[in-house]
Amino acid sequence: MPALPVPSDPEHEEPIDEPLAESDKDGSGGRMSFLDHLDELRKRLVVAVSSVLVGFVLAFAVIRPMVQFVMEPLVALLPDPDTGFIYTEPTEAFFLYIKVAALVGLILAMPVVLLQFWRFVAPGLYGHEKKFAIPFVTMSTFFFVGGCLFAHYFLFPVAWEFLGGFSTDLMTFTPRIAPTFSLYIRLVLACGVVFQMPTLVFFTARVGLVNARFLIRNTKYAILIIFVIAAVLTPTGDPATLTLMAAPMVVLYGLSIIIAWAVAPRRQSEDT
Repeated sequence: MPALPVPSDPEHEEPIDEPLAESDKDGSGGRMSFLDHLDELRKRLVVAVSSVLVGFVLAFAVIRPMVQFVMEPLVALLPDPDTGFIYTEPTEAFFLYIKVAALVGLILAMPVVLLQFWRFVAPGLYGHEKKFAIPFVTMSTFFFVGGCLFAHYFLFPVAWEFLGGFSTDLMTFTPRIAPTFSLYIRLVLACGVVFQMPTLVFFTARVGLVNARFLIRNTKYAILIIFVIAAVLTPTGDPATLTLMAAPMVVLYGLSIIIAWAVAPRRQSEDT
């Protein structure tokens, strides 16, 4: 006759050693609830927006040199530089100062904004991934500022010269301030974003989502996508501006392949 199971005594039952969750090992205190995520998002947004406001105030304190830095190279490319820009609305020139200060403030605050983004997503990362906060902020800031400078010194002057080249005896190019700066800020921010490609590849390669072999195998598709993105972002559509927009993206894709190749061996050695 088979022996009946003996009921266990809860008071004398030995505790079962359960594996700690990854978040407990990292000291993050377990999973966050939905309301905790909302509260964390609110805190990060407050810090990020506050940093942008501080950058805005600092930029507005020296706004005239900032406006000259943006506008003087564009005036030099006009068919008649003596005419300069015009504005037809009473507040148009004032809002130009506000927009320039906001753009400069965003660039100045970019390290703080990126750090807040990293701290928001960090609770969902593994312990060995959380240590990349400084590389993430450094790389993202460097490439964002590099993209903005590329748009200012190279891309926008080429597009601006093309757009101003249609002046004839019947038409005089006397641009307004508002649409000119709207076009400028669109290209500057677009280049700042697309220049994040190496940063994106660095971290996706670290977590094993992509590798150098995958990027090399799909190079032709990547180049096609790059030219499509460049065609969408460039306002003129002329071959010179389109190529100038796509060329650094192709170079960055090649740099991303090198980064993915360099990161993978280090990741394998750390895992072993």
